[in-house]
Amino acid sequence: MEEIRELKERLEGERPVEWEALPDIGLYMDQLISYMPRQLIRYGEGESLTSAMVNNYIKDGAMPRAEGKRYSRTHLAYLTALCALKQVLSVKDAGLLLAAASEGREPRELYEQFREELDRALDVTAGSLDATDGEEELPGLALALALRSYADRLACQRLLELLRERRPQPEKGKK
Repeated sequence: MEEIRELKERLEGERPVEWEALPDIGLYMDQLISYMPRQLIRYGEGESLTSAMVNNYIKDGAMPRAEGKRYSRTHLAYLTALCALKQVLSVKDAGLLLAAASEGREPRELYEQFREELDRALDVTAGSLDATDGEEELPGLALALALRSYADRLACQRLLELLRERRPQPEKGKK
C-alpha cells in the first residue's frame, strides 16, 4: 500500500536535527514557535506549539527559563523532547523524566541521547510496517502497535514512579 510505504519512509527518514544544526543564535518566542514544527513528524492538524505552552513548560520547571527574551539551542532541545514526550506522557511526567535524565549531563548530551532513543523507536516501528501488503492487514497491525504502546506505557509509568520515589522532594513552605 502506498500510504504505508510513505509512512514507513517518514518514520525512517524524518528526525530532529543534530545539536550542531540547531540555530546557534538566540531566538525570540515567535521565531521559536515557527522553528519547532520541523523538529518532529506530524500528521494532519495536530496541536501546534504556542507561546502559552512554552511559558507553562517553563513555569512547571520542565525546561529552563529564557535568557532574557531569547531561546538557545538548549531550549530548542528541551522543547523538541517535550513536544515528543507529551504525546504519551503528561507534561509533569515528561519534565520529571528530562530532569532525571539531565542530572550531571550537558544539554547537548541529553539531546543526543533523546535523538538516539527516538531514532531507535522510529526504526523499530518502521520495521513493523514491512509485513503490511494489503488493506486487510491494517486492523491487525494497528492493534499490534496499540498494544505495544500500552505495554510500553505501563513500563514507563512504573519507571517514572520509581524515579519520583528516589528524587528529593522540595520542602513546602511553613505557614
